[in-house]
Amino acid sequence: MTSPRGQIVLMGSGELTSTMVDVHKQMLSRQGGSPEAVFLDTPAGFQLNADEISRKAVQYFHHHVQHPLSIASFKSADTATEFEIETAYRKLKNADFFLIGPGSPTYTVSHLQQSNIPDIIVKRLESGACLTAASAAALTVGSHTLPVYEIYKVGQPLHWIDGLDLLSHFGLNLVVIPHWNNAEGGTHDTRFCYMGASRFEKLEALLPHDTFIVGLDEHTACIMDFETQTAEIRGLGNIVIRQSGRELSFGKGETVPLQLFQEGLSKAPGGMNSRNTIETTEAVDIEDNDFWKGIHLLETAFREGLDARDAKKMIKSLLDLDSTLWKAQGNLESEENITQAREVLRDLIVLLGVEMAARPDSAQSVIEPLVSRLLELRADYRTEKRWPDADKIRKILDQANVIVEDTKDGQTWQMRQNSD
Repeated sequence: MTSPRGQIVLMGSGELTSTMVDVHKQMLSRQGGSPEAVFLDTPAGFQLNADEISRKAVQYFHHHVQHPLSIASFKSADTATEFEIETAYRKLKNADFFLIGPGSPTYTVSHLQQSNIPDIIVKRLESGACLTAASAAALTVGSHTLPVYEIYKVGQPLHWIDGLDLLSHFGLNLVVIPHWNNAEGGTHDTRFCYMGASRFEKLEALLPHDTFIVGLDEHTACIMDFETQTAEIRGLGNIVIRQSGRELSFGKGETVPLQLFQEGLSKAPGGMNSRNTIETTEAVDIEDNDFWKGIHLLETAFREGLDARDAKKMIKSLLDLDSTLWKAQGNLESEENITQAREVLRDLIVLLGVEMAARPDSAQSVIEPLVSRLLELRADYRTEKRWPDADKIRKILDQANVIVEDTKDGQTWQMRQNSD
């Protein structure tokens, strides 16, 4: 049987950002001629903005990769018509380059398992095509898929679901974990695709012992070439190959033999020492992502301003955060990151509103019960002709910026202007 000669590109995130433009160009150029590039929309098929995500992918390829990208639409196995299914199949059968990205990994697995699409992709790869699976889609290509949303947001027990297992057709018994170095949690650990170290250790123990984990940092690509039997690392971060709690790390520009992914750490080239980073990463700065480091710094500045009742600091933090988001869009920051950062901005705005609603309308309304009781006591002293005591109360109130006036109708009071 002829060895497969295509490529699989696994991306930790950033498939539609500036960091991955050169990777897309490189993979398309390897195809030669005028390769047919196709975007599969299944991962986000359940979202109301699924078509918008597809359009953004097309625009990104047009403006930045300078290559046409068509859409193979298979949003749902449950609702797709025969015509829609066959149209998607025909596009995919003619594709030289596949891009699958953001959305839900469990939704992707559920709907693609009911179709011929996994088989079509494998056959095209065996013929030399390239599959780029990023973020949510990267989670699906291995033997097991991590149900991120169900665990991280819904609170379901730790578990795995069966993956599409496309990699097994090329001798790779792997589980792929993108967002390996995620730092969006700020004060809590969201590495290892939002699981954090403690949960991920337990998840790792649930996998079969012969399964290897490939962890992908954000904005990082692992280009697996089955013709040369090598994997090239591109982008901003590292990848790790992990087995039974031990791992090897590889960075930008390094080339790794695919044998290492197939046979494990025992086959590592000389000089490569494995380590257990989950035990040692407490000393690692998890906020190494510049975008999220900036977001968290502005969030901290806002909260400091709120605690200090510093209106200027709060307003500046919110405006700077809004400006950061607009600049991030222009810099092709991932839609997922921008969406989550906007949630931070909205949370801070709501926090400001809640804090303002909880505060009294004025200083006068705060001290009114105390002033009224003191004036009642002063009135008693005046009735008893205890003038020195009555004057002491008036002096104390004056020192607190409360002006007391005696009229024919009794005592009145008001706050001195420009006082707090």
